Amino acid sequence: MPAETFLTRTPARLDRLPWSRFHTLVVFALGVTWIFDGLEVTLVGALSPAIASRDALSLSDTEVGLLGSAYTAGAVLGALVFGNLTDRWGRKRLFSITVLVYLAGTLLSGLSWDVWSLMAFRFITGAGIGGEYAAVNSTIQELIPARRRGFVDLAINGSFWVGAGLGAAGAIVVLDPHLVRQDLGWRLAFIIGGVLASVIFLIRRFLPESPRWLMTHGRPEEAEAIVEQIEAGVARQHGVALPVETLPAIRLKMRGHTRMLEIARTLVRTYPRRTVLGVTLMTTQAFCYNAIFFTYALVLTKFYGVANADVGWFMLPFALGNFLGPLLLGHFFDSIGRKTMIAITYALAGVLLAGGGWLFERGVLDATGQTIAWTIIFFFASAGASAAYLTVGESFPLETRAMTIGLFYAFGTAIGGVAGPALFGALIESGSRPQIFGGYGLAGGLMGLAAIVTLWLGVKAERRPLEEVAPPLSAADDP
Repeated sequence: MPAETFLTRTPARLDRLPWSRFHTLVVFALGVTWIFDGLEVTLVGALSPAIASRDALSLSDTEVGLLGSAYTAGAVLGALVFGNLTDRWGRKRLFSITVLVYLAGTLLSGLSWDVWSLMAFRFITGAGIGGEYAAVNSTIQELIPARRRGFVDLAINGSFWVGAGLGAAGAIVVLDPHLVRQDLGWRLAFIIGGVLASVIFLIRRFLPESPRWLMTHGRPEEAEAIVEQIEAGVARQHGVALPVETLPAIRLKMRGHTRMLEIARTLVRTYPRRTVLGVTLMTTQAFCYNAIFFTYALVLTKFYGVANADVGWFMLPFALGNFLGPLLLGHFFDSIGRKTMIAITYALAGVLLAGGGWLFERGVLDATGQTIAWTIIFFFASAGASAAYLTVGESFPLETRAMTIGLFYAFGTAIGGVAGPALFGALIESGSRPQIFGGYGLAGGLMGLAAIVTLWLGVKAERRPLEEVAPPLSAADDP
């Protein structure tokens, strides 16, 4: 056997593990990211009327929409830069860097003095969260056993809406004039969010580097040492032996850092169908979510007369529906399969979104009815959107995973996430229900298009090892 190749059973050893305290720690430590992301996005949505008021920064509806665009534009840059560094330096090292960027951005957001400073600080906050998307999603998929990878990935991504619920509840408190001065409440919300983020440092120091990343970067001994520690903990917890000799092995070859040209060839030449699928899923869900969620509060206050301080009450059921979607439907993505479930959830979300927009245009809904409609729509949309990240991560070779997630997230967000809030902000400012219905119809149509593309190009990755779905670039021919 050539000296530059080696044999490893690391993937099989990770995939055969029973659920343990280690996996629970992974879920908790990495799910925190999405909780804070949800907290951030919801705060801007719920606080936007207060931030736009004369007592605060006196913003127009279009400027409120641009705040969402600034956040997502920062996320695009963060996903690209930190995604590349995650594949180059490792998953664990980037956790601290991205959290620091997020922490700085959200604290500074609470100290903003005009619309331009707030946009700049929202950009920084988004950059930190964008970097987290690449590092966290790749780590989840590399540490969780194949048979549960779909459900766990969806559930963790769905925890965004736990943060959304917390943000909505927090907005109720900080926007109550009897508790907090209105010119200070929105600032306090941002600052508290930044302070809470510091707990991530304490939790993540207990997580190891991804053994799969180590093995594909020529460090098999370190990978095996980490797996042995995990197996020892599982054996103590479950009281079972975990033999290694009978597990399948793969042969890998030593290689250097994966360059951008090689990543481009992998996307365009090796997996062009998966590339089209990933771009479609990420772009359509980004447009749908960012367009509607960043302007959620504006619709409630402008068309239904909901007071600024009461917006959070209407966001709580919306957040609950979004969280329950991935949680209750997630296991079907492992049993029925990725392709079928993604197509179903995207299609249902698209049809319901167009129907809800028609009811809004006709004026037959009050604030409660509109909230119920949105809650039902995004119960399905949330599961589908979470599965988009799952699909992009597991459909390409391990050496490109974080950068691929970053690229697809950046592209989808740049097209759908930046344009959506600005477009809907302008539509809402026009005050025209037919024009806003046109926006809802566009978002619903894009979701339906994604469902069709999934039926055509979908990947059946359920319960399969990552190395089987997409062989590593470092895989060596085994004579």
